[in-house]
Amino acid sequence: MSADTTSHPPTASGLRGRGRTPRAGGRALAAAIARGRPATVGRLRARPELLGVLGIAAVLNLWGLSINGWANTYYAAAVRSMSASWHDFLFAALDRSGLMTVDKPPLSLWVQALSARVFGFHPLSLLVPQALMGVAAAGLLYDLTSRRFGRLAGFVAGLALATTPVAVAVSRHNNPDELLVLCCVAAVWCAIRALERRSTRWLVLSGICVGLGFEAKMGVALMVVPGIGAAYLWTAPRGGRLRALRQLLAGGGAMTVVGLAWPLLVTLTPAADRPWISGTSDNSIWSLILGYNGLGRLAGQSGGPQAVGGGTMFGGPTGPFRLLQSGLGDQAGWLLGFALIAGFGVLALSRLRPRDPRTGWLLVVGGGFVSSALAFSFASGIFHPYYVSFLAPFTAALVGAGVGVGRGPAPASAGALDRQLSRLLLPLALAAGIVTELWVLGELDGSLSWARPLVIGVAGGCALLLMLRLAPRLRSPVVCVALVALLAAPATWAAETLGHPTGSTFPTGGPASAASGGPGPAGPGAPRAPGAPGAPGAPGGPGAPPGPPGPGAAWGGPPGPGGSGGDSAGLRAAVQYADTHGGGTIGVPSQSSAASMILSSGADVAGLGGFSGRESSVTANWIAIEVSSGRLRWIVADQGASLGAPGDTRTGSRQAIAVVARTCPALMLTTSNGTKITMYDCKGRADAIRAAVRA
Repeated sequence: MSADTTSHPPTASGLRGRGRTPRAGGRALAAAIARGRPATVGRLRARPELLGVLGIAAVLNLWGLSINGWANTYYAAAVRSMSASWHDFLFAALDRSGLMTVDKPPLSLWVQALSARVFGFHPLSLLVPQALMGVAAAGLLYDLTSRRFGRLAGFVAGLALATTPVAVAVSRHNNPDELLVLCCVAAVWCAIRALERRSTRWLVLSGICVGLGFEAKMGVALMVVPGIGAAYLWTAPRGGRLRALRQLLAGGGAMTVVGLAWPLLVTLTPAADRPWISGTSDNSIWSLILGYNGLGRLAGQSGGPQAVGGGTMFGGPTGPFRLLQSGLGDQAGWLLGFALIAGFGVLALSRLRPRDPRTGWLLVVGGGFVSSALAFSFASGIFHPYYVSFLAPFTAALVGAGVGVGRGPAPASAGALDRQLSRLLLPLALAAGIVTELWVLGELDGSLSWARPLVIGVAGGCALLLMLRLAPRLRSPVVCVALVALLAAPATWAAETLGHPTGSTFPTGGPASAASGGPGPAGPGAPRAPGAPGAPGAPGGPGAPPGPPGPGAAWGGPPGPGGSGGDSAGLRAAVQYADTHGGGTIGVPSQSSAASMILSSGADVAGLGGFSGRESSVTANWIAIEVSSGRLRWIVADQGASLGAPGDTRTGSRQAIAVVARTCPALMLTTSNGTKITMYDCKGRADAIRAAVRA
């Protein structure tokens, strides 16, 4: 058993401590914290570069954070419901009646809902925890890189992550991606500790972190697992593979228990006692895990990029250079070339020798880099540019490793080939970094034009100087100047994120114009972000090029007179009518429309068709059950033509609502702007709905 896992019998003083009163125990805890505080402060003072990384990350993530308002109103509305009801909290329900979940697992929303319960429901109570997660991720990345390659390497890795535009964007947003990134960086950090000590405890902690990442955003968290497993088995001491396998099984067991805890809770809860699982047609959490949020994202699914021609809002065409294209390159592609060559350099120097400590580090970090880069390059399902925030920490860590290995002379014990590789690694990595950065700059349509001469002249000149046999005292300053030249453009792009509200659904780093998929105006037919000007359901939407439906988009309900019931005026009219006629939950086409009303007024509104009105397909029998239980009374039918993108064949809950339209009395309501909408009163009509289904 390793030293860190050895247990010791309690001492006499420890036994006496168990009998202390709660007040005495609290004083002892406070005293222990007070004693530990100077040591922590001392360690931070001894590493000013770490303070610099944390400070830069904090400024970029927290400065002017209130400008983002509620950010993604879909998740903000869910937090409002979850912070007022423990039932909604447990199941991540969007609406206060607990009819429909959101289409993601609950961990990120749990953090925000608990913060809202403590500090009140306010935009900053949701966004500040997210920003602090980004700071913590940068700090962990510093430590896991500096442990193997030195303090300068850790500083470069932390700084590169803190100034990655998409990392700043997701840290200032309430999407679950920032918690996913933190959990996976923590998993890698724990795995590096486990490799150092061959420790079961650290490996179990790594598995727990992966499981928490799964509870934040499901299967994408598993992309760090192959690298961790390969590293632990490959570096196992001679004759120790069986023990390493047992340790991995312990870590995998911890990951499985934590990751599947909430899905099993949902599975074991009778469907009548929990919400419908949004994003599914069979009300199964496993369909959400394996389908909508799982393999469908990789292999293709209805509503994915193929439905809108692979627009920049969906990451553009798939292929080996996708991560450098417009909409993705400016988010996290700046340093990909540097990271790739740095990874190959460490590979060549370590030769994957099991006893070389760089080998395990490279397999863990490089495994996460390769897995996520390949997945994001070729994912043909629903994919958005901000997903590459998951790739950012692995890219940054490899950049730091390249600096750590290449900035100084090779050890005296190294052979002639290794000394030559060490000397050439940084010049080659800089050259590759220059190529990818110029590629990204070329996709920005003239923005950051000042960066081209800086990158070519300064970074290129430094790369040529590093080819020479410079003395160490000269080599380090040249390396620093080259890194400043390379990081100037992405850091500037990241800082421009602070000057405008981050997109309500798709957080994007850079200036406001980058949210449309590039720095210039969106071209003809370019998809629009839901809720953005010109998008369906937003002002100016009808004349805009068609894109995926957003809040208020029509969803193709049952035929009949009147206009779309999905707009805010229609929903307000429906809510006012319901409030004055006995109350009850109103079912509306999309969860985006429901979220707007929940957030603005706390209305009792549930979206029955999923986020845009096309992802979830509830059944008429389920509606009958909810009507019979009293949790659902009214249905607003959207009677406009479908605004789904060409090729998107999803119909949401249209068939179930068509049954409602045949069995429940219809009411014609007139909105404030004179538009007429249809709302159905289903009170006492559960048996009629069931009979219509049987017929």
